[in-house]
Amino acid sequence: MKLAIIGGGSWGTALAVVLAPRFEEVRLWVYEPDLAARMAHARENDVFLPGFLLPSNVTVGSNLAAAAAGCSMLLGVMPSRHARRLYEALRPHLDPATIIVSATKGLEHDSLLRISQVIQDVFRPRFEPRIAVLSGPTFAREVARDDPTAVVVASEDEEVARLVQAACAGNNFRLYTNSDPAGVELGGALKNVIAIVAGICHGLGFGNNSQAALVTRGLAEITRVAVAAGAQPRTLAGLSGLGDLVLTCGGALSRNRKVGMELAEGRRLAEITGSMRMIAEGVETCDAAVALGVRYGVDLPIIQRMHAVLHGTKTPQAALRELMERSLKSE
Repeated sequence: MKLAIIGGGSWGTALAVVLAPRFEEVRLWVYEPDLAARMAHARENDVFLPGFLLPSNVTVGSNLAAAAAGCSMLLGVMPSRHARRLYEALRPHLDPATIIVSATKGLEHDSLLRISQVIQDVFRPRFEPRIAVLSGPTFAREVARDDPTAVVVASEDEEVARLVQAACAGNNFRLYTNSDPAGVELGGALKNVIAIVAGICHGLGFGNNSQAALVTRGLAEITRVAVAAGAQPRTLAGLSGLGDLVLTCGGALSRNRKVGMELAEGRRLAEITGSMRMIAEGVETCDAAVALGVRYGVDLPIIQRMHAVLHGTKTPQAALRELMERSLKSE
């Protein structure tokens, strides 16, 4: 089998490293031609994942058509803001038999579509795409160094999920199948918003009590809006919900948590994001999450106040104080 990975950031590069032994050929598409050329020569992503050599069967390039041509499976690891444009560019080059796996943890900003829905929207005029989504508690650096990792692959087509599972699973990369892509995608996207709040709590010097309360109540919000959007509650208690939330809220490698920490220090959002080479998906996802809450009539007190902080209408301290002073309720 031939695998195309679209997106040469830290996660896409880590997936190329860990999946290379499972495929005859892995083609890694990188947006920046200069970075792609350096990676092809030095066999290392010196910008997004330094210190890890690419296996010999991984080819690197910036030609989208060449990456996609003849691939058995295509793994999309691009930021959510670029997903539609890239899948539209890929559409003429993919065979209907190709399995498209989305590993993007975000939502389309204006439409509020999950990325698997964007893929359906793009490809259905030409053919019915075979789609799965991949998510779970993963830091790219730990995956690349072959730490034991468990993720979930979800598809409405059980056969597609099983095929991805069989193709990608390895000794230290374990995949569980799931039939609820809505829950898997929404869990993976919305946890990034809560992780920014976790960073604020850490930056303000709060301890484990605050962290535990945030993870628990944050999961309640994610579950409410995800179920309203058609997800299964049990999915949010699994790897792509609770598992990813715990990792991203507590892990020092979390980009979204880092944004929150810097907000707590008084830095402006534009300054923070402007200094980052990699995208913190939670910033844009927060807008979509608030809009989803309005669409489905779901109360999202943590997410709504995070939205106010990101848009500069509340300080982190004021937002946290409002949360603690809300009217008392039953759990």
